[in-house]
Amino acid sequence: MKQLNIDIENCYGIKKLKTSFDFSKYAACAIYAPNGAMKSSLARTFQDIAEGTKSRDRIFPERANKRIITDENGVELPSESVLVVRPYDEKLEHSNKTSTLLVNATLRKEYEQLHLEIDASKDVFLKALKEQSGSKKDLEKEISSTFTKSDDQLFRALVRIKNELSEQKDAPFADIRYDMIFDEKVLGFLETKDVKTAIENYILKYNELLAVSTYFKKGTFNYYNAATIAKNLADNGFFNAKHTISLNADTKLEITSQKELEALIAKEKEGISNDHDLRKKFSDIDKLIQKNTNLRDFEGYLANHEELLPKLANIESFKEEIWKSYLKVRFDSYKDLLDKFQAAEDRKKQIEEQAAKERTQWENVIEIFNGRFFVPFKLEAKNRVSVILGQEPLLSLGFIFEDGADTALVGKSDLMEVLSTGERKALYVLNIIFEIEVRKKAAQETILIVDDIADSFDYKNKYAIIQYLKDIAEEPLFKSHFNQIILTHNFDFFRTINSRFVKYQNCFMASKSSTGLTLNQAAGIQNVFINDWKLKFFTDSKKKIASIPFIRNLIEFTKGDKDPEYMKLTSLLHWKADSDAITHDDLDSIFNKLFTTTGNSADGKKPVINFIHQQASDCLIAAEGINFENKIVLSIAIRLAAEKFMVDKINDSTFVAGIESHQTPQLLDKFKEGFGTEVDTIKTIQRVILMTPENIHLNSFMYEPILDMSDEHLRKLYEDVLALA
Repeated sequence: MKQLNIDIENCYGIKKLKTSFDFSKYAACAIYAPNGAMKSSLARTFQDIAEGTKSRDRIFPERANKRIITDENGVELPSESVLVVRPYDEKLEHSNKTSTLLVNATLRKEYEQLHLEIDASKDVFLKALKEQSGSKKDLEKEISSTFTKSDDQLFRALVRIKNELSEQKDAPFADIRYDMIFDEKVLGFLETKDVKTAIENYILKYNELLAVSTYFKKGTFNYYNAATIAKNLADNGFFNAKHTISLNADTKLEITSQKELEALIAKEKEGISNDHDLRKKFSDIDKLIQKNTNLRDFEGYLANHEELLPKLANIESFKEEIWKSYLKVRFDSYKDLLDKFQAAEDRKKQIEEQAAKERTQWENVIEIFNGRFFVPFKLEAKNRVSVILGQEPLLSLGFIFEDGADTALVGKSDLMEVLSTGERKALYVLNIIFEIEVRKKAAQETILIVDDIADSFDYKNKYAIIQYLKDIAEEPLFKSHFNQIILTHNFDFFRTINSRFVKYQNCFMASKSSTGLTLNQAAGIQNVFINDWKLKFFTDSKKKIASIPFIRNLIEFTKGDKDPEYMKLTSLLHWKADSDAITHDDLDSIFNKLFTTTGNSADGKKPVINFIHQQASDCLIAAEGINFENKIVLSIAIRLAAEKFMVDKINDSTFVAGIESHQTPQLLDKFKEGFGTEVDTIKTIQRVILMTPENIHLNSFMYEPILDMSDEHLRKLYEDVLALA
């Protein structure tokens, strides 16, 4: 992008802003915005673009909204091209896409292919079991919890029963409807004391009957065994081949057909199931079931499958038997899945070992943070291999807290409790670095809006941030894809980024007025007095007046506050007995002597005080803008006018002459003693004390207060003070 054009109206308090930024030569611009100049509103407007949402005015949402932000070709910015770095946000974490920093494409592709093959086989497997069991439950969890202590260990469960399934000869419970038994209401019912007792009584009688059965034996040959044998023999043509079965009983019996065998099994089974005592014990269970209307389906199922009743005494063991029956019937699907899983395990381990050895951009990001920022901890990537291979979406950071020679690994929540606000903010910057590095890797065209990211940082970390922004602006890999607009209300930060990498012509100052927001070419960033006003002392009237407090400071630093020239300049900033007698020749002489120059003013004999008020009147009709020197002129004129008004009203020259410091507040206290009823006047003078001192008592290193002061407020105050006379 070579140019960014902004044309917005009624966006979060910005009534209007129309401007352009030129990135054709330099990749970074900076805006100093005094408090209240809607700096964050501009950032919020760009955030809307990033989020694909419409901008609005929060306070007056009914106002017509306009937001046109385009490149040099008039093309609107796509949402993915905008990254807004907001002031400290403790909740911000790195996003899913930052995980791509840790990805080795070749490794991950192979690793993911292993997972895809396993997943495909697992889908076939689970589908087969769903058909077999008729269950609507989450079968993966059901199988896992049946054979392990958790519900997310499917493969561990399948491996655990591998040998058991291989040795298992049949699948006696393969046709059982799983959800009919393993229903929460049924399971709860089976756990009640009365039901347990009734089942135990039934089993006791059932076992007695098995013990005297002619053909069935407990634990070795029962209904299921006999029925399965009959079916298998028939299916395999045993009887068709004229083979027979000889049953061992009191009288030896030879069976020649499937029908004959099944009839014998049915008769033996009927003899047991129709036993009077067994029927009564079953009836006891049935009555308990009937008391619970929610178990009607289970009652009907159990009536047709009474042979299952003994198994219900140990439901967990029965559950394992049922799943093994399902799996035995669907053994091909089971084996295919298990074979793929076990075959992949060795290769996965090899890939993971290789991935663990690879140095990735995550380490570079963490190295940037550990190397540049001054905090009492170091970072490490804990689960880097899992993220590389797609097992986990986000990196987990380890925090090694350092206290002298002692170190301790701490969790983030514990760490946050012991960090200062500045140190927590430094950790927040880590997330920003992650996001930027992802875009760098992807060569994503980006307009980076930086909104006071370094606010309240200590100087070491503030400079670390500045250096990183400088790298973005100047490093070729960054520079070709990144443009920056840096927003700040911290003038020292603004001054520093100008001295480090943002060119003067790309530095702007925001000015808010009743009609909107304007951006002006920045002035006075680096020592406005030496670089501008001193050079124009004899040619620019307002800059001459604005220089008075700077000259006075230099004399104070070199000669002290008792020096006659210091005292004379004080009389141009406070109303003294000699204030209206000081001429331009007097002021020029002090300037020439201090800087060994020979300049002079055309109106050398005229009083400086009159000149100050003349220039202040011009300031009232000046164009909107930063108006740095105008603010100082207005501030000086306001205080002089207010003090002269009070001195004239108090009319006590001895008192005034005795004031050695803080003259305006002392005059006001004396004024209140004699004119305490003039409430409106007192309020106006209190505004003078509130608004003007920092604008006058400034130096070339610290003049942020005057930049934050609204030009409109000073104009109104000057008019109000003049109205007191």
